[in-house]
Amino acid sequence: MYSLILVSSVILISSGCAGEQSVTDEEEISEEQSLPVSVLEPVQRDLAEIKESGVLRMITYYSSNTYFLNQGIEVGFEYELVKEFARENDLALEVVIVGADENPFDLLNSGRGDVIAANYTITPERREIVKFTRPYNLVDQLLVYSANSPEQPQTLEELAESGIPISVRRNSSYYARLQSFIDEGFEINIDTISDAIDTEAALVQVAEGDLLATVADDNMFDAANRYMDGLFPGPKIAEKDTIAWAIRSNAPDLESSMNRFLYKHFRFTEDRERPRRSTFLNVLRQRYFEESRQIAEFYNPEWQFQTIGIISPYDDIVKAVADSMELDWLMLTAMIAQESSFNPNSKSWAGAVGLMQVIPRFVETEYEQLYDPVTNIKEGARIIKEHLNHYSYMDSTNQWQMALATYNVGLGHMADARRLVIDQNKNPNEWENVSQALLMLMQRRYYQDARYGFARGIEPVQYVKEIMNRYRTYEAIIALAENQQRGGISNAMISTGRSNEF
Repeated sequence: MYSLILVSSVILISSGCAGEQSVTDEEEISEEQSLPVSVLEPVQRDLAEIKESGVLRMITYYSSNTYFLNQGIEVGFEYELVKEFARENDLALEVVIVGADENPFDLLNSGRGDVIAANYTITPERREIVKFTRPYNLVDQLLVYSANSPEQPQTLEELAESGIPISVRRNSSYYARLQSFIDEGFEINIDTISDAIDTEAALVQVAEGDLLATVADDNMFDAANRYMDGLFPGPKIAEKDTIAWAIRSNAPDLESSMNRFLYKHFRFTEDRERPRRSTFLNVLRQRYFEESRQIAEFYNPEWQFQTIGIISPYDDIVKAVADSMELDWLMLTAMIAQESSFNPNSKSWAGAVGLMQVIPRFVETEYEQLYDPVTNIKEGARIIKEHLNHYSYMDSTNQWQMALATYNVGLGHMADARRLVIDQNKNPNEWENVSQALLMLMQRRYYQDARYGFARGIEPVQYVKEIMNRYRTYEAIIALAENQQRGGISNAMISTGRSNEF
């Protein structure tokens, strides 16, 4: 009898060096099989351009194993792995969440993002559109049945005879795998579902009995099965699928740099049965694919309902303070995340304390009261409001960037940087010019004539980048939350666009 435990068509070639690549058998892709994309030619944005901007943009989904917020803190397997790559390359990381009507490949090739990090399987279809890095994980594909399924077939013949619909997205690697069985003569009943219903959302519907069966990667199933009732694992339909990051086809330097990074954390042994993983990667795997409080909360429907639209535990306070001062509450929240990671007891080496790292000498409030969240947020908001007023004649974006930099480095160093910009016959009201001048103030030939001397300019520059990046991500999360609220909790995971793969 034909077993469903089949080896994936993806073949890996291990060279034992940093440039080790994964390749697939060459397959002709028909027009009907190819993935729908709008952007056919990728923009030119390789590692040099990314480093010049100082920001790496990660395209992903709001998902338990890719990226999500827990008590205001950004977490997720893919997020932490990409963040480590960004850190090693002195880059800020911006998360670009794929919207319900957006195509991640178009986001990548149009330049809105630089890498798709979403637990993507390498497939021939996808390789027609993007390049893949070397792999950093191996997964098996398995059928997952609902308690409402009349039976749980264990062979292709049984599956074909049962007629049970297997619900998968057209753009998933699961669809391609099931289609290959049909091409071999097996009458598999594929139920094509919306691309907005990702693997995680499909598993929820299977657990609730709304779908009879789906396909999932084993690591995702194992994580979900710990916190959902009603999931019944079936047989594997593919083994050792390679998971990698997707990048533009014309970014060889980014590809090489990412391959070197990933080689340190994941490589194949000679027998290819037990890949070697770094301690860092093993910690991430344990954190996101085994039992943990964060993942348990993520899968808890009650917690999901209670936390729709919530960025941090201090949202109500921040909103109230922001409203009273006519400030953007999401920007204040992004500042708090940057300053203290939402720890009200935080204290820096320079003596700044509390959620917004307020320096006691700059306020009239008693020192101990600065550890009170309400007091601290009010004082921090008052200070940033003063800086915003100082730059009130600028457009909104430059105004906020200048004010944030001033909050971090002070008015004196900002004045020095702007004078330096004027000396270069450039516009001192443009943050791009001022940020370059702040970096110059780290060099003796520039700071020796500056009124306030040396400035560690890299810190305010990175500070502004990371807050602005986080602010945009928060905006996307709020937009997803609004969709959740309109759709109700039963559709919440669908409308967020959560996905482990497109």
